[in-house]
Formats: sequence, structure tokens, C-alpha cells
Amino acid sequence: MRKAWMLAGLATAALFAAPVGAQPLPAPVSAPDQLPSSRGLQLSEVLASSRRFAPAILEALANTRAADGRVLASEGAFDLLFSGEGFSRIAGFYDGTYVQGKAIQPLTNNGGQLEASYRVSRGDFPVYEDYSFTDRLGELKVRGVFALLRDRYIDDRRFGQRNALIERDIAGLDALIIAIGVQQRAIQAYGQWVAAGQQVRVYRALVGLAQDRQDGIRRQVQLGARAAILLTENQQNLLRRQSLLVAAERDLANAAQRLSLFWRDDDGRPRVATPADLPSALPMVRQLRDTDPAAVLARRPDIKLIEQRLAQGEAKLELEQNKLLPSLRLFAEAGKDFGEQGLGGRSRDPFEAVVGFTFSMPLQNRAAKGNVAAVEANISALEWKRRQSEEQILAEIAQLSTNLTAAERLAVLARDEEVQAEKLAAGERRLFQAGASDFFLVNLREDAAANAAIRRLDAEFRLAQARADLVAVAADLDALQLGDAFTEPLQP
Repeated sequence: MRKAWMLAGLATAALFAAPVGAQPLPAPVSAPDQLPSSRGLQLSEVLASSRRFAPAILEALANTRAADGRVLASEGAFDLLFSGEGFSRIAGFYDGTYVQGKAIQPLTNNGGQLEASYRVSRGDFPVYEDYSFTDRLGELKVRGVFALLRDRYIDDRRFGQRNALIERDIAGLDALIIAIGVQQRAIQAYGQWVAAGQQVRVYRALVGLAQDRQDGIRRQVQLGARAAILLTENQQNLLRRQSLLVAAERDLANAAQRLSLFWRDDDGRPRVATPADLPSALPMVRQLRDTDPAAVLARRPDIKLIEQRLAQGEAKLELEQNKLLPSLRLFAEAGKDFGEQGLGGRSRDPFEAVVGFTFSMPLQNRAAKGNVAAVEANISALEWKRRQSEEQILAEIAQLSTNLTAAERLAVLARDEEVQAEKLAAGERRLFQAGASDFFLVNLREDAAANAAIRRLDAEFRLAQARADLVAVAADLDALQLGDAFTEPLQP
């Protein structure tokens, strides 16, 4: 009887021995502080593709180019202006003809302008048009107008140019904020895709174990060594594992579709990754190197954006305060007629020089006073907003640093748990093959090992995402593959 039991045990071991092609559950990935160089689609490729082709980034860059156009348009306020006029009497007592051309150059450092004009006339004019007379070769005149109080340091033209430059910087910062968000989502989509692919491997290995065991049980049932109900029970277990595999493959396909929004071909069209593109491990962005609060705040584009809004408000305040000042303008002009004396007489011949001024002062100017008060309030609100944003950023970085530390510890624990669970499952399979264990317990051990592998994958993904969130909050452009020169227009 003892001999018969030993023979049955040996037969069971032979029937349930894992075939050459059977594989255990996938091994844990590399340590989280390493950047795997495995084959397959790498994170750097996805980030480079999204940086170059993501529609949201391209839209933001187009807005920066539009802001460049507005800067050029604001410079048009200082363009050299030429104007001309003339008339000729074709009927009546007088037969005068008059032509004048004038060039006006606004000053970029004063609210005044420089003028140069030339006029020439022929014939006779009535006394009320005496100014139209010139000598035979015409008159050349130069005139300068200079603001001494209002508009001396700032006016609508210079404010418009300064404001356009600030708006261009704001558009660049908006583009950078959008790009950081896109790259952060790209890292998340890539991590979900890789994690989904590794889950498929886990469930595929589970299915493979159940299929191999089904073949062994079927042969044992045919030999009469096992009851047929065991074959049905393992078939049920196989179907359950196959359902898990189908669901994991569905999740992988969906993750590949989400990833295609960031991984694109050379024409910018979405590219759907296949299982063959999966790397053997989950790559991660590098650790944040500079966590100094001052350095982080100096890199944050949203803080820089608030500072630009403050600069914009200060320029607006200068403009409104300028409108409270009285207007005092000094002008000077010099003119000389050339050629033979015209019908206007010798009074046109000498060199002429004139200086003068204009003055005006608002007696109430409530509009400017109200605008000054409103702009000062807006500046104060922006300063409080900057303080709140800085405090929130520092608190968020501290929280994310804590989460990262915890994620690193959980990843280590999850890998250790997976190793132990796989050891138990492998040992239980050996016992089952030797006839010293039962079907229920070996399946329980394998399911526990698979669940531990899934938890390890989830921990690795959370660690990768914690790193990505931290470098995004800290605006580490190198880690996000954006670079310091991102605000320069990129062409796809």
C-alpha cells in the first residue's frame, strides 16, 4: 500500500511538473532610483514628441507669435509719418497754387515730436491766406515739440509699447505653464500604459500556469488518479484568470489610446503604441535636484506671470499719475525761404526762429484720480495673490516631498512582499507537484503572488507619478524636457 502511494506521488509530480515554456510571475522592476535603459518606447521619446507636436503646446506657441506681432504693431506708434497737401485756384480773381510736404517723427524718450516741412507756392493769394506765400524755391522749416510735465516720461504711445512687451512675456509664460501641464499628463499617460502592460504580463503568466495545470489534471483524470471534478474546478479557475487577462488587455488598449495623444509620428498624427513597444521596466524622471524654496519660486512661471502683471499695473499707474500733471509743452522752430523773392514780398527772405510754449491744467481731473485709485488697488491685490501663490507652492512641494518619500518606502515594501509571495507560490507548486498540497491552496498562493505583483506595479506607478508631480510643481524644465529656451517659438 505504501509503495502504491509513492508511485501515485511520483506520477503526480511528473504530471504537474512545469513544462519548459512555462514562466513564473514577472520579476520585480529595477530599483526606483534607477533609470532603466530597456528596449521599447522610452519616456524621453514621448516627452520629446509631446513637446514638439501636442496641439495645446502648439496653440500656446501660436499665441506667443501673435504677441510678437502686437509688439511690432505697438512700435508703429513711433513710425515716421509723411503727409502732403496742396491746392490750386482754377477760377476767380486769385490764381495761387500751393503745395506742402511734412515729415513727423515722434520721440521715443519724450512725449513730443520732431517735424520737417517744405512748402512752395506760385501766383497770388488773398490777404487771409497770406501764409501761403513763399519765395520762388519754397520754404524749409524744422520744428521740435517737447513735453516738460505731462507726457515727459510716459504717454499713451510708450505705455502701449511697454504693455505689448509685457503681454508678450505673459504669453510666453502662459505657454510654459501649458507645456508643463502637458508634459505632466504625458508622463502619467506613459506610466499608466507601461503599468497596464506589466499587469497583462502578470495575468498572462497566471493563465499560463492554469493552462499547464489543466493539461496535467486532464492526463491524471484519464489515468484515474484524480476525480473529474478537479478538472472542472481548474477550468473554472482558468476562466476567471482569462477574464482578468481580457480586462487587463482592454485597459492596456485604452492606455495606448490615451498615450497616442502625446506620442505622435513625424507628421504630428497620434501614434498608437502596441504591446511590442512596451519596455521591460517603468522608466522614471530623475529626482528633483534643487529643492531650495527661493530657487523653486524663481523657476515657477505662474509666479513670474504675477510679477509681469505687477509690472503691467505699475506701468498703468505711471500713466494715470501722468494724467494728473498739467501739460506744459515747449516748441522751437526755424525756417528759411530760398530763391528769388516771391509775390509775398521781402518779409519772407530772412531766416526765422521762433520759440514758444503751450500750457493746460485740469481743475478737477476726477477720471484720472479714480483710475489711479483703481490701479493701486489692483496692484495691492496682485501682491497678496503672489504671497498666497508662493505659500501654496511651498506647501505643495512639502506635501509632494512627503508623498515621494512614502511612495519610495511603499515601493520597496511592495517589491519585498512580491518576492516573498512568489517564493510561497513556487514552494506551494512544488508541494502540490509532490502531492503534499491541495489544489485550493496552490491557487490561493498563486493569486496572492499575482496580487502582490499588481500592488508592486501600482506602487511603482505611484512613485513615478510622485516624481513627475514634484518636478512639475518645481518647474524643473530639464526633467520635463522643456529646457530654458522653451518660450522661443518651436516649429513642428
